Amino acid sequence: MRFIVVLFALVLTVTIVKCSRILVVFPMSAQSHFILGSSLAKALAEAGHDVTYVSLFEEKNPPKNGKYTEVVLTGTMGVAGNSKMNFFDFEKMNPFLNIPVMGMICNTNLLKSGQHFDAVIIEQFNNDALKALAYHYNAPLILFSTIGANPWINNLVGNPSPPSYIPDIFLSYTSNMTFWQRLVNFLYSILSELYKQFIFLPEQNRLMKEVFPDVPDLSTLYYNVSLILVNSHESTNQPVPHVPNMIDIGGFHVHPGKELPKDLKDFMDNATEGVVYFSMGSNIKPSQMVEEKRNAILRSFGKLKQKVLWKWDEDNLPGKPNNVIISKWFPQQDILAHRNTKLFVTHGGLLSTTETVYHGVPILALPIFGDQKMNAARAQMNGIGISLSYSDLTEENFAETLDLLLNDQTYSENAKRRSKLMKDRPVKPKDLAVYWTEYIIRHNGAPHLRTYHGIMSISTVFVVIIYILIRRTFCNKKTRSHKVKKS
Repeated sequence: MRFIVVLFALVLTVTIVKCSRILVVFPMSAQSHFILGSSLAKALAEAGHDVTYVSLFEEKNPPKNGKYTEVVLTGTMGVAGNSKMNFFDFEKMNPFLNIPVMGMICNTNLLKSGQHFDAVIIEQFNNDALKALAYHYNAPLILFSTIGANPWINNLVGNPSPPSYIPDIFLSYTSNMTFWQRLVNFLYSILSELYKQFIFLPEQNRLMKEVFPDVPDLSTLYYNVSLILVNSHESTNQPVPHVPNMIDIGGFHVHPGKELPKDLKDFMDNATEGVVYFSMGSNIKPSQMVEEKRNAILRSFGKLKQKVLWKWDEDNLPGKPNNVIISKWFPQQDILAHRNTKLFVTHGGLLSTTETVYHGVPILALPIFGDQKMNAARAQMNGIGISLSYSDLTEENFAETLDLLLNDQTYSENAKRRSKLMKDRPVKPKDLAVYWTEYIIRHNGAPHLRTYHGIMSISTVFVVIIYILIRRTFCNKKTRSHKVKKS
């Protein structure tokens, strides 16, 4: 009898789930963003949906199930990993200057094809003009936040984000801020809102109208969001408020360790003292380090009894010690999953941080730009690693930090504890992403989940008041000056 009930439930599930056409757009020119978008698109395809994935990269391992179509954008901005930009130059950049403007990235052939989509999923990353795609295809809009809950998405769905304890992603603060840090965080949020309302969104609206002249104004489309998939989890991110249509799926791209290539497997299996893995991600080129920093790192590695794997972007590494192996690519997650991996030296990117927490490996973070400094500060606060400023790096402090992390088991224990938190979930995050996407399609955008709020948030109102006061002050000065001259 029980077998019949289970069989009936499976048949019912197969009957209910229908194939939907889903457009997934990840326009960022960074490999890490592509990986997240690709993981989501492939999960939806493997669930039986017809998925079209738009990005700047080509998928090397397309899904075997479902229908999966790639649209690779060309002739747009260059791919970050292939650019000549030296990201190490950004390490000391003032965070108040870290507010980018991105253009409209769109494939006109796709727009003219007359296709229909049941849902449009767009990475929310300073590209608000792309919200017109959902209107164009008359489909519910689902956003994907690469970096967790942040000011780019909170206002879209009326999610509270008090600057008193939630730091901005570009500031190297944690929830445990001093009074001065809270003040800086508050001012940063106000200036960011001013910039967004009076410079960024009007420019995005102009770009949108060039491609979609008949769509409503961006001020109308801006809040028409059915769901936000948030790449965060309490094991790695600060616990913050979430409205009902914000769903945490952090760690959805991570997988258990797979079998390593034979030469790498032999290397790691024979590393009886352990392995230190060093990678600065897909965008930062380690060969662009200044020679002084590179030599300090190499000399520190040479003193270790552990073996070292360094993801290096060139064929040769001058001064490389015998215990260091270099390669332009390593299977990062499989290395982190290996029992002999003792430490991950990283730039502190969110994907790397998520992966190392999943596999329970402590980190030494050398954050350079973006959210890396916040991720590194949070990792240090959680006791799973230490953040070291690249600018202040010396052979002495780098070697001391390596020694501490490799010999103090507290960091390893904390990392394993965080790993248990990430894995202890009722539903796999990938399945959760698929479920909620299907839910939004089944319920025609699920308007019952939305927190309806005024078009202007409190911070926006505050910004507008400041703008009006400044404008009136300057106007009054000009009027008085004009009267004086007239007299």
